[in-house]
Amino acid sequence: MTTTIKKIVENDLSGVDAFTPSSFIAVVNQTLEYAYSGVTIVGEVASFKVNQGKWVFFDLKDEESSISCFMTLWSMRQPLEDGMKVVVRGVPKLTKWGKFSLTVSQVQPVGEGSLKKAYEILKKKLSDEGLFDPERKRSIPKYLDKIGVISSTQAAGYADFIKIINARWGGMEVMVAHTQVQGMDAPDQIIRALKYFNERTDVQVIAILRGGGSADDLACFNDEQLVRAVAASKIPVITGIGHEVDESLCDLAADIRASTPSNAAEKLTPDRENIDIGVSMIISNLEEVLTNRINSEKRIQKEKIIQIKNLVETKITDYRKILSNQIKMIAAQNPERVLQQGYAIVSGKISPGGVVKITTYENEITASIQEIIKRSKDE
Repeated sequence: MTTTIKKIVENDLSGVDAFTPSSFIAVVNQTLEYAYSGVTIVGEVASFKVNQGKWVFFDLKDEESSISCFMTLWSMRQPLEDGMKVVVRGVPKLTKWGKFSLTVSQVQPVGEGSLKKAYEILKKKLSDEGLFDPERKRSIPKYLDKIGVISSTQAAGYADFIKIINARWGGMEVMVAHTQVQGMDAPDQIIRALKYFNERTDVQVIAILRGGGSADDLACFNDEQLVRAVAASKIPVITGIGHEVDESLCDLAADIRASTPSNAAEKLTPDRENIDIGVSMIISNLEEVLTNRINSEKRIQKEKIIQIKNLVETKITDYRKILSNQIKMIAAQNPERVLQQGYAIVSGKISPGGVVKITTYENEITASIQEIIKRSKDE
């Protein structure tokens, strides 16, 4: 009986290409990588641990199943604890010991409870490092010429910011870096935009903008690497993220925190109407001071007093003309006046096939560019 069984096995193997364990695992991983080059899974963290200060291991579970997960500590950009609900992005693999595992590239807490816990842990860590100290905060120039903006250009918050900037002052150059402002890809995009402005531009301030949203929507602004990039920026940073009640770690690391994108625009620009009032008050005070000075010089001959008064009035008239011309020049820079004259403002990507926004006095028009022809300036 034994001899017969052995003979059958030998016959069955003849001409068959058999796997070794290593080759089988390699083929399985190749198949997994082809079928699932990247998966996103939501679950609860269990058995969390860090080995050698480099490697992170945890299980991702639900009520019925559990998946072993592995990642580098550097990739863990928000704190994790057992019991937290998270979303992970990774690649499924079979280890050399034949154990199925998920190699994680990104992980982010989700849900109010998990987000709050991760926020408090990271806030304490960075606060202990002095990252939020008031002594680190820098002021910005009172009158700005060039602003860098990091935001989604499709977002309402960005539109509100630009509208208020133009209404309050105008005449400034605004450079915009379009990024995602929520989701797992947003932090790296914002970090790249910060790096670009710091290395390749002469903007005087960088504004990071995002309108209101849920705690999950705003979670990207609690990413550790992004918070550190905000704190490390050589150019002062102002944040206008969410609503007034929302507070992100990026807000704490920034030089100035605005409650909303609209409030950020208000903090960056003076109010033209207030300046006009201030100029009028200066003129009035000057008249009063000069009049008092004249009245105090009673010993001066009457003819001399008249000459001085005439000279002062001439100077005041000249100053009024100069200030009036300056006020007119400021008003002439108002984009609304240009639009009233029949002109339009075009913004967006100026290239064939690009989509631009055309702002007239009464309308905002979205258009697709069909063709670009170089304009001759000699005509």
